[in-house]
Amino acid sequence: MGPPGAGKGTQAERLIETYGISQISTGDMFRAAVKEQTPLGLEAQKYMDNGQLVPDAVTVGIVKERLAKEDCKKGFILDGFPRTTSQAVSLDAILRDLHITLNGVVNIVVSDDALIERTTGRQICRTCGATYHLSFKPTKKQGVCDKCGGELYQRDDDKMETVKKRLSVYAAQTKPLIDYYKNSNLYIEINGERDMEAVFNDIVERLGKSK
Repeated sequence: MGPPGAGKGTQAERLIETYGISQISTGDMFRAAVKEQTPLGLEAQKYMDNGQLVPDAVTVGIVKERLAKEDCKKGFILDGFPRTTSQAVSLDAILRDLHITLNGVVNIVVSDDALIERTTGRQICRTCGATYHLSFKPTKKQGVCDKCGGELYQRDDDKMETVKKRLSVYAAQTKPLIDYYKNSNLYIEINGERDMEAVFNDIVERLGKSK
């Protein structure tokens, strides 16, 4: 868990390499569906462009189908799901049906000011999809991809007004979820305002202790 821009995707990538397991990212699923203009993608896009969360019925259905696939039998990481207590309850039911037990629930904590700086500076290549940042990972030539020379753009859900709205929605809907998991022995809180390596090492150490 963690707000938009907290680094969930980055840490998940490192963890799947370390443990050799699958990453289940609802955000990636939604963006892929939007790019392909599928019925689900078109529906999800309406909510994402307005900084709103995609409805539970859509999200839970995608996750259930994904967790039932063969590659999840040896383990997986849920990236950005569940986001609400309702989704957590649905996830508990899915896990029971599939006879799966969670090892831990990691919450990456970052202040709103730091998140706004991270997110609004993000740029993506229209051609190859490479990601850059105006402050943390700038390109050699402004507005041009270092890898392929493609044009860079800012996603609608990375613009200042939308980011602030997303953070507000996240805080309102996710606090009960954090409380839900704090009442279990699964909850692991991580300070996300450090460099990526320090955050990663902390997560691995804490997960090791949770086994």
